[in-house]
Amino acid sequence: MAFQGVLSNKMAMALVALGLLVAAAAASGNFNKDFDITWGDGRAQIPSSGQLLTLSLDKTSGSGFRSKKQYLFGKIDMQLKLVPGNSAGTVTAYYLSSLGSAHDEIDFEFLGNLSGDPYTLHTNVFTQGKGNREQQFHLWFDPTKDFHTYSILWNPQSIIFSVDGTPIREFKNLESKGVAFPKSQAMWIYSSLWNADDWATRGGLVKTDWTQAPFTASYRGFNDEQACVGSSGSSSCSSSSGDKSWLSQSLDATGQQRIKWVQKNYMIYNYCADTKRFSQGFPPECSLS
Repeated sequence: MAFQGVLSNKMAMALVALGLLVAAAAASGNFNKDFDITWGDGRAQIPSSGQLLTLSLDKTSGSGFRSKKQYLFGKIDMQLKLVPGNSAGTVTAYYLSSLGSAHDEIDFEFLGNLSGDPYTLHTNVFTQGKGNREQQFHLWFDPTKDFHTYSILWNPQSIIFSVDGTPIREFKNLESKGVAFPKSQAMWIYSSLWNADDWATRGGLVKTDWTQAPFTASYRGFNDEQACVGSSGSSSCSSSSGDKSWLSQSLDATGQQRIKWVQKNYMIYNYCADTKRFSQGFPPECSLS
């Protein structure tokens, strides 16, 4: 067991080093060109260069933004540096979503915690308005000390969530088995920083300490170069030129090994293992994926 722990620590250190290289090398979009600030009354800021965006939360309000474009399939990268210190009660959400009661959605949510305690990375996938597919993780680094890259690869075969290039979760297209998969609704990119102390930290037991406000999360390095603009069920994938290998990309042997390592060492909740919640039987994708 001690030997396994050494291996796990070495793997984590190697992935942190790789992650910092990924963050340093990532292409950087322009937030003025790519996004609109949608709420917050001045609490969201984009400096004149457009290379950085910050969201802030105080007792009066949080803040948020949305992409100018909609996407129908793509690989989307964003670098985030999360709220430092006592972030208990706060949630930094970064996700893709369409609109309406039958919307599709692909979620990263970062649940804050007391100083020194780890963030919880919460992931979910909604199809046709139905979610309840939560998987949660701790991270192998402190996400408040530096920028790290959080990526969503969404193609007709699967959705892969990655952190610094390391896959942590895959949701496969199992439509042939009767499981809905998001493939026809174009989605915007959204992000927000808001107060959720009724549930975010230890089920709502730990409340937001407003003496620590304002809370601030920072963004840079947005990259949608491998993504297709979409609307009304159509996608630019069919007409655009360039490398489209990501459209058929899946996890290779190394990716499968890494996702198993993350889920063994850092997953803290998996809906497919929650027998109390699904006492009448797990959702079908749990036994098929």
